[in-house]
Amino acid sequence: MTERPASAERTVIEKCAIATVDGDETEYASGHVVVAGSLIESVGPGPAPRGLANVVRRVDGTGHLATPGLVNTHHHFYQWITRGLAQDCNLFDWLVALYPTWARIDEPMVHAAAQGSLAMMARGGVTTAMDHHYVFPRGSGDLLGAEIRAARDMGVRFTAARGSMDRGASDGGLPPDFAVETTEDALRATEEAVDTHHDPSFGSMLHIAVAPCSPFSVSTDLLRQAADLARRKGVRLHTHGSETVEEEKFCHELFGKGPTDYLESAGWLGDDVWMAHCVHMNDSDIAAFARTGTGVAHCPSSNARLGAGIARVPDMLAAGVPVGLGVDGTASNESGELHTELRNALLVNRLGHHGEKALNARQALRMGTRGGAEVLGRGTEIGSLEAGKLADLVLWKLDGLGHASIADPVAALVLGAAAPVTLSLIDGRPVVEKGRLTTVDEDAVARSTRDEARRLARIAADAG
Repeated sequence: MTERPASAERTVIEKCAIATVDGDETEYASGHVVVAGSLIESVGPGPAPRGLANVVRRVDGTGHLATPGLVNTHHHFYQWITRGLAQDCNLFDWLVALYPTWARIDEPMVHAAAQGSLAMMARGGVTTAMDHHYVFPRGSGDLLGAEIRAARDMGVRFTAARGSMDRGASDGGLPPDFAVETTEDALRATEEAVDTHHDPSFGSMLHIAVAPCSPFSVSTDLLRQAADLARRKGVRLHTHGSETVEEEKFCHELFGKGPTDYLESAGWLGDDVWMAHCVHMNDSDIAAFARTGTGVAHCPSSNARLGAGIARVPDMLAAGVPVGLGVDGTASNESGELHTELRNALLVNRLGHHGEKALNARQALRMGTRGGAEVLGRGTEIGSLEAGKLADLVLWKLDGLGHASIADPVAALVLGAAAPVTLSLIDGRPVVEKGRLTTVDEDAVARSTRDEARRLARIAADAG
């Protein structure tokens, strides 16, 4: 952690309920948060300390709940411009239907899609976003750079996972051959992305992760070399794992073992790794994740949209597996919002064999904040409201029609309707005020995404 400058300007938020999501799950019915520059200076009950210097803003939080900003641990921004397609497919059929369209994306499309994805998340309380981009058509421009520009302009903290695919249909993979890279090109571009963009400093606004797509679209050689590359560079590793029964069957037929055992054999379990979905995990798989500290990005809405199943999240948490929440791509979660995943995570997991004891509202909030920060390797910086951590926080309005009669503010946030965001700070700077983004023109972003979605549809139709 870093010390605040003596001359740092302060923002004081008072009279709000506070869920700190710290290690003791501390909550205050009425308390304060003092932000000094980019850091949280103090959090506690009652009013802020008297005599604070350089206070440039005071916020009356009456009727609100303050929480850490939400942390998204899995997404595919480019899919924002292919929403509403292949509505009744399982994962493999959905991918086969959409790969030919996705293989036509270009830099302006990805920039617009990233803006749309980030805007929707930020407006709904996300302060740290993550994206897993793995489709790089030849001649399409700087797609990763387009996402990084969009995140920078919006002011959102960002982990860009440079994905890759090198196993096309002719090699027994799922994607068409024209949608994949060579192993050498993928590794070279990934290393260049890390060298060019990754900032490991405290408070960094941009991390790069190494992220081959999945066991059914990536060669074992790429998996192993990517793990070596990430560890040599000191960055994190991300991929999809154990998402569907079809993937389980694919891995047994091709590799003679299940996804977890296969990925472990390729060097892909460890406390520097997190995997998306992890729906079909047996007791041995969960124990392996717990033993190695491998994290999970739980994506309940996408899992339901594609009929993938119910992940064993209560068992993972009980075993000590780090678990965060993910939106996943908006072609399989059209809302594109993470705060709805708090509710869906709780409700979907209660449909499993643990019933009403599966998860509670505070566990859901923890996964969406502190859990996500741990999964992304940023638990010492973000994910809870504590002195010395980065000032990424959200003030949720809970005194309106949708929430005013719910006695417990955390339950109101998690189980109630989507709560309006009165204020969202990222690095101490306001990104949302009274439900509107302050850094970009929402209407212009909506127009751009619509236009690029239509352009992509035309190109795909002409090519098809």
